[in-house]
Formats: sequence, C-alpha cells, structure tokens
Amino acid sequence: MADIRYLDWPFFEDRHRELARELDAWATANVSQAHGHDVDAECKALVRALGQGGWLKHAVGERIDTRAICLIRETLARHSGLADFAFAMQGLGSGAISLQGTPAQQERYLPRVARGEAISAFALSEPEAGSDVAALACAARAEGDHYVLDGEKTWISNGGIADFYIVFARTGEAPGSRGISAFIVEAGTPGFEIAERIDVIAPHPLARLRFTGCRIPAAQRVGAPGEGFKVAMRTLDVFRTSVAAASLGFARRALDEALHRATTRRMFNQTLADFQLTQARLAQMATTVDSAALLTYRAAWMRDQGHAVTREAAMAKMAATEGAQQVIDAAVQMWGGLGVVSEQPVERLYREIRALRIYEGATEVQQLIIARELLKSHQAQ
Repeated sequence: MADIRYLDWPFFEDRHRELARELDAWATANVSQAHGHDVDAECKALVRALGQGGWLKHAVGERIDTRAICLIRETLARHSGLADFAFAMQGLGSGAISLQGTPAQQERYLPRVARGEAISAFALSEPEAGSDVAALACAARAEGDHYVLDGEKTWISNGGIADFYIVFARTGEAPGSRGISAFIVEAGTPGFEIAERIDVIAPHPLARLRFTGCRIPAAQRVGAPGEGFKVAMRTLDVFRTSVAAASLGFARRALDEALHRATTRRMFNQTLADFQLTQARLAQMATTVDSAALLTYRAAWMRDQGHAVTREAAMAKMAATEGAQQVIDAAVQMWGGLGVVSEQPVERLYREIRALRIYEGATEVQQLIIARELLKSHQAQ
C-alpha cells in the first residue's frame, strides 16, 4: 500500500482526501493490473467503467478542479497505466469544449464524455510539428458556412477508437500561432480517415490521421477564428500538471515494489534491505517522489486558486517525469533479472513512464518554458 500521508498536506481539502480514498478502493475492485492483447477493447471498457463509476465527471466542465484531476491520475496510474490513460484522454480530448466551447457544443458532447458513452481525442501534433505548434501545416479553409480540412495529424492518442477529435488547423488569420483554429471532427466524417495505427512500447490506442477535403460545419469550430493556439495552451495548462501526477503514481508503485523486494529478497544470510547500499537507494527514491509531489500539487493548488501556472506546471512536469524514470529504474535494478521479465510490475512501469517524458511537451521544452518565464520575470523587475 502506497504511503498516503501526503494527503494531509495543506494543498488539499477534505473532499480531495475522500476522493482519493474512494477511488483507490474502487480501482482495487475494478481495475486489473494485467493487460490483454486487445488494447482497443480494453480501453473502451475502461472508459465505460470510469464513466459508470462517476469518475469521468471530474475531467469535464468549465470549473475543472486541477487537484482532483491530479489525485485521480496519480491513483489510477498506481493501479494501471491504461486506466490512467483512459481517464486522462477523456479530459484532454474534451478539454477545449469544457474551457471554450459554446453551450450547444458542451451540451452535445460533455455529458456523453462524462458518462463514458463517447470517447474523445486531442489532435494537435503533426509529422513536422510536435513541440513547435506554430509549425502546423494542416489547414482549414472557409467555404460558406463550412470549413474544409486538409492535412495530417500524428501521435494522436485514442486515434482509431475516438468518437470525436479536437483538431487544430491553420486558418490563416495571422502568421504563426495566431492563425490556428480548433474544430470538432466526428469519426466517420467524409474525408477523414485513420491513415495508420501506431504501436508503442506501452500499448494504447494511437494513430495517424488524414484529412482530404473534409467538410465540417462552421458551428463545429471551438472558440473564435485564429484562437486555436490559445485553446490548446489553456487545455495543456490543466493537463500538463496531471501528467506529473500520473508520473507520481508510477513512481509510488515502483517504490512500493522496491520496498517489497528489498524486505523479502534474501542474500548472504540477510535481506536486501539490510545492505546500506539498498537503504541509500530507497532514501533517494522516497525523496525524489516527495520532491516531485510537492511541485505537482503546488502547481495544481495554484491553478485552482486562479494563478497563472505556466512555469510551475512546467517544473512539475519535468521534475515528476524525470524523477519517476529514476525511481522506476532503481526498482528494476532491485528486482534484478525478474525486473526485466515481460509484464512484471516494474517492467511494465519501465515501459509506461518513458513516453511521459515526451508527450505534452518534452523535458527539453519544459526547460525552455521555465527559462523563458524566469527571464520574463527578471526583465519585468
């Protein structure tokens, strides 16, 4: 059982503590740690279960509680990486509608997302535009009361199983990031196809999308023309902090597994935990976890108080993902040969953590964001 004393920190209210405990009990009873071979079907089932359990309602709506989202992601990640993915993508995929959608758009999509009846996706990255969002080439041209989309998106989570996608395309109101708009594109729309399914080391639904003369009503645009970049950044500001929380969940599970191994594995007439080298490594792992947790829940608390958190979210994301990689690697080392056996808990964690250091802004991008914000603050003073 993971150490949950951090729930007593002043970042949280009693409702957050109760939420974390209730979800942990629910996940213990309803989420399997082992994954089958049909990832699409398993992900759909998890979305339905999370909706029926009432957990997805925390990921949608205009007033998003960042601390609740982070606690949910941390708890789910500790139980199952795919369960965390299923929850997070419902929030990220519908986040633009929650934050800036029209009342009609919110009424049409959000209740179904919250019930687990519709699966959402966030389509921003392209073959030549990942971290550099301003380099988007996918274009949407206005034709009467419609837009026509042409181009590709790639690395799109839930690609191939989503019922609708938030697609960011260049509409040309201004150069660079100021000429991008956001659109809701439903699966099955003529001119929209899944060009390729992508397999990665921690399996989850992922695809490359292609748009060829794809006509969508202008009413499916989210936000004003040319404000898609702002829509994307507002969405990522919420969920970037939650990536840090998911990393915490993976790291806490790895620490638990390391403690179990260290206290039960006998070597040279003592346990692994009796060696000072092991004790030093465990101390380092625990300190790394708590350091990342403090940064993560500081960012979540600040956002819930209405503060700008661009720098704090970047710090949390960088520290938590990089730290979790170190903690999990140490756990694998303690497990020895068993640590690299397929589907052992620490082996699965080793695969699951790697992508988090890349998506929603790679570590190097977070460093640039932090430095930019520091320099901006210094120059303003």
